[in-house]
Amino acid sequence: MTGAVAGAAKPVDPTGVGSTMRLADASILAALLLASTLTVMAGAVFVPVLELVRRDLGLSATQTGLVLTAHGLSVAAASPLAGRLIDGWGPRIPLVGGLTLYAAAGGAGLVVESYPALIAARLAFGVGAAAVFVGTTTALIGLYSGRLRDRVMGWRSSAISLGGLAWPLLGGALGTLSWQAPSSLYLLGAPLAIAVLLTLPASASSAGPPGDRGSTWALLRSSRRLVLLLSVQTIAAILLYVVLAFVPLRLAELDVSGPVTVALCPAALSLAMTLAGLAFATARLRLGISALLLLALLKWSASLASIALASEPALIVAGAALFGLGMGLAVPALTLAVGEATPVRLRGRAISLLAVATFAGQFAAPLLAGPVVETTSVAGGFMVFAAVAAVAFGSGLLARLRGVARA
Repeated sequence: MTGAVAGAAKPVDPTGVGSTMRLADASILAALLLASTLTVMAGAVFVPVLELVRRDLGLSATQTGLVLTAHGLSVAAASPLAGRLIDGWGPRIPLVGGLTLYAAAGGAGLVVESYPALIAARLAFGVGAAAVFVGTTTALIGLYSGRLRDRVMGWRSSAISLGGLAWPLLGGALGTLSWQAPSSLYLLGAPLAIAVLLTLPASASSAGPPGDRGSTWALLRSSRRLVLLLSVQTIAAILLYVVLAFVPLRLAELDVSGPVTVALCPAALSLAMTLAGLAFATARLRLGISALLLLALLKWSASLASIALASEPALIVAGAALFGLGMGLAVPALTLAVGEATPVRLRGRAISLLAVATFAGQFAAPLLAGPVVETTSVAGGFMVFAAVAAVAFGSGLLARLRGVARA
């Protein structure tokens, strides 16, 4: 089935074969896609004002970094609970609650004036962000099927990439007023909560039966494929950090430090990811999920190696764009692979593990990448992580060839 069923939203087909809403019902889709960008906004709006926060509150480098990453810990910790609630109740109520907490705890940054209060707000904020991540993803997978689901998940990837570009710009503009001002962007969660409450069908999920006792840990132990998919997601989160954090340092090695040139790299990555997301449905139809994930790993390895070996800034920008193409394919491919390979009654819990892998990878990335760069060099660090992606590609390719040989 390549389109949605015409007419009003209907109860979810528990087989996942039928579609539950028509594409023309743009209000639900728009709300969920916009809400999907909020997890990117979580840390991005603070990036332009981190130095202001450090100076105003008298923070150390470590304390300043925690302002940006503390919410990641609570997202990773709270996601399994969010997944369990969504499996039991459907995504609407947990998502509305998550968006409300997102707005309240995030907006608290407008009035906090001490470091402990700010960190406490960020930790609470992460709980809301967990429900938003799991709820929006589960709802989108549950509302659509077939080619339409592929297109929508590609649009989700594109929306996330555009959010990663737009939210820091808005945060920087508001940061000219004060370091607290960017927190006003988090208040967007409140009208989105109302929109979700009014537009998202209560049936936009396949909630588990009452008394369902399936555990997230049991789900993880029972599926080797799920473990492999989560491993790729963790690698993706780490490699994305490497590109975003160390490309400016790599450019500095080439005596390039102009803000415009440095900004071209994340812009090229976001644009490429957006384009790849828009093309995802066609790519999946022609290649399939497994091939797309292998292609993404290959692109990541090639892009990181090209950044390491580049002698001109333009080649580094091109390398960042190549990495974005891989991300644009991997994000929807991983999300769909996890959602579609899991029993419908456990889908929320499976998506929650995807959130854990994403944010745990982001949190671990500086702990892994920093020592590598310090031990070698920035270019050397890129080569090391290019090798990591290449090993993952080779392992996946070998496993696929073995599967073909057994067939």
